[in-house]
Amino acid sequence: MTVPAEVKPLEGFSVGVTAARRADELSTLLARRGAVVHRAPALRIVPLHDDDELLNTTKALIGDPPDVVLATTAIGFRGWVEAAGGWGLGDALLDKLAGVELLARGPKVRGAIRAAGLTESWSPASESMAEVLERLLAEGAEGRRVALQQHGEPLPGFVESLRAAGAEVIVVPVYRWMPPEDPAPLDRLLEAVAARGVDAVTFTSAPAAASFLDRAAARHCRDEILDALRHDVLPACVGPLTALPLERHDVPTAQPERYRLGPLVQLVALELPGRVRTLPVGGHRMEIRGHAVIIDGALRPVPPAGMSLLRALAHRPGWVVSRAELLRALPGAGSDEHAVETAMTRLRTALGVPKLIQTVVKRGYRLSLDPPADDKYAEIQP
Repeated sequence: MTVPAEVKPLEGFSVGVTAARRADELSTLLARRGAVVHRAPALRIVPLHDDDELLNTTKALIGDPPDVVLATTAIGFRGWVEAAGGWGLGDALLDKLAGVELLARGPKVRGAIRAAGLTESWSPASESMAEVLERLLAEGAEGRRVALQQHGEPLPGFVESLRAAGAEVIVVPVYRWMPPEDPAPLDRLLEAVAARGVDAVTFTSAPAAASFLDRAAARHCRDEILDALRHDVLPACVGPLTALPLERHDVPTAQPERYRLGPLVQLVALELPGRVRTLPVGGHRMEIRGHAVIIDGALRPVPPAGMSLLRALAHRPGWVVSRAELLRALPGAGSDEHAVETAMTRLRTALGVPKLIQTVVKRGYRLSLDPPADDKYAEIQP
């Protein structure tokens, strides 16, 4: 589907951002493409210098260096080195890391390793933990000590596979995740997802995705959230590790080929417009987005009640939809069908083209679907 040039790819769509780190950057990239952004951090990060577990693990590794150290993220590796420096252990840690087999999961962490004055022994072209595991097992894990800089949630079976092969695995807990200090924005996002009030939710770390679902469970709405993510709201994850908590609940996710924020935003900007069908209605071209309608290339914002009615009409374009059925589509409308007439009047005003929706006396309303000039729209005829 071709989006009109004058309309930005994400205009008319709402996107939730669950990131705690780099949330400003991600929100700005989405907003530049026209999205309404709902920021709701799903977690917060405890400062590394306050993490006693990391301090104790660092001291233990300096005292008894491992054979292999696997660095998984640039920010995590830099944070580890900086935290060690703050504890007066920086030089000792770097000295020990210089003498071990140092693996880098991808190019960003490879850059962080070199910036620290070190050189990695190897880095997988795929940035895949599975490829790292394959290499470690092929080298022979029996009796080796492997330090793993934690990457949110490690690949399922990674640590278990190494230990089963005879390796001693020491997890370096660089990231310490906690629930957000203020859960209100996250709660509002959960309500919006359950009500299909947002079109996509972005996830940039596995702990954020897990925390998102944990909060839904605590609020007794996880089933509703999972249903929305499976069918109506796009869950966009920066990579396969991030997607794991969702995919464990059979939620299919969208992921960019390159695991970066820019490609993630580009993915959302392609996926959401691609989900929308263009209808020939009343001599015009209508595209129904999340909270707006594009008519002949012009974006027209529509109130929430009007969007509910329009979606109900577009579900069966050209068919008459009764007032009773439309009333059920209106959130919190009660039992007075007059609410349908009021919302319909406002919808027609917002669309700016009243003849797009036809009143069928004593029966209800219908979209004025154009008869097909050829077979192009045959599949959407009543």
